[in-house]
Amino acid sequence: MKEKLTSSNSKKNVFALGSVSFFTDLSSEMVLSLLPTFIISLPGSNPAILGFIEGIAEALSYSMRAISGFFSDKIGKRKNLVLGGYALSNIIKPFFGVVNNAFGALIIRVLDRVGKGIRTSPRDALICDSIPEKNRGVAFGIHRTLDQAGAIVGPILASILLIIFGFTAREVFWFSIIPGLVALVILIFFVKDETCKKQSEFTFLRGLKNLLKGKFLWLLAIVSIFSLGAFNFSFILLYGSDVGINNQYIPLLFALVNIAHVAIAIPAGIISDKIGREKMLFIGYLIFLAVALTIVIEPASYFVALIISIMYGLYQGICNTVTRAMIPKYVKPNLVGTAYGIFYLVSGFSFLLANIIVGSLWNNLGSNLAAVYSLFLTISSLIGFAIFIKMKKIS
Repeated sequence: MKEKLTSSNSKKNVFALGSVSFFTDLSSEMVLSLLPTFIISLPGSNPAILGFIEGIAEALSYSMRAISGFFSDKIGKRKNLVLGGYALSNIIKPFFGVVNNAFGALIIRVLDRVGKGIRTSPRDALICDSIPEKNRGVAFGIHRTLDQAGAIVGPILASILLIIFGFTAREVFWFSIIPGLVALVILIFFVKDETCKKQSEFTFLRGLKNLLKGKFLWLLAIVSIFSLGAFNFSFILLYGSDVGINNQYIPLLFALVNIAHVAIAIPAGIISDKIGREKMLFIGYLIFLAVALTIVIEPASYFVALIISIMYGLYQGICNTVTRAMIPKYVKPNLVGTAYGIFYLVSGFSFLLANIIVGSLWNNLGSNLAAVYSLFLTISSLIGFAIFIKMKKIS
């Protein structure tokens, strides 16, 4: 009876965290669906500056994931860090409404992403604490689906506010605080900390020594190579703007990305639990390869913008779900939070370079050559991943 109750409470935790993510993403995607074109419209801005802002913001976000993951293992508590991160992001985002230059956009974007960085590793570790290893693919799929459901509603709501109610982009930014506050209420009252062993003698460097070896190190190397070429969603929306889609409808393009993301998240988790998460992640990388290849070989058009949006959503849905569920497999239970942190740190600095390089190539040489750069690194990572899967099968 006790085990049944514990299982029930654990499931409630996953759904409560999913609900927090739903309302946070509803708030965030209202803003993010308008942000690339908003930043480009600011005085002196261009795709290279957009890439720089996104790269810096993501790198700092991923750095904070490493630090917060370490501290969540150190103190044996997750919820307070999760709450602090969600609070920072949900309170700061509406202030895009007063931004008048690229530097102001950088400051708000960085603070928003730092909030995400603070919460992500402890939140993922809390999900792992709540669910047995054999069910984590499904658990992360459920969480990701709720998260991305908010990401669908947010852009659609943004377009409704723009088209029907005549809101400006800045007014949409201010409106986003409402679902953000709902997320914080759910987190405070319905998410419970799961008991995990406090690492009183744990040190960060010792944790690194224990983590950076064997298959986990291989996995980090493969992901970092891939991430060096993996541009973020902003360039998908920028592509739509470049082919002539009206800014009022760009959020709907982002909604399409997120619909594909939601559609694949739970199936990807279930399939990964059956065929292996490594194979499923390999498929996700192949889909990103198809996105870059389509940009290179197909003439720019509305139709291509729709197709690459769907494919990009499928890639994100698979990779975000499967990667998070796969990491605990390669580390000891007392290092899960730190492992997530180190993984995000390596990925983040790779994404920093990726967005800066892709933004510069996009601005100076066009989207095709930017996509060629991504193609080269994606193919390289797929070769390394194929070797990794083969080695795993032999061992």
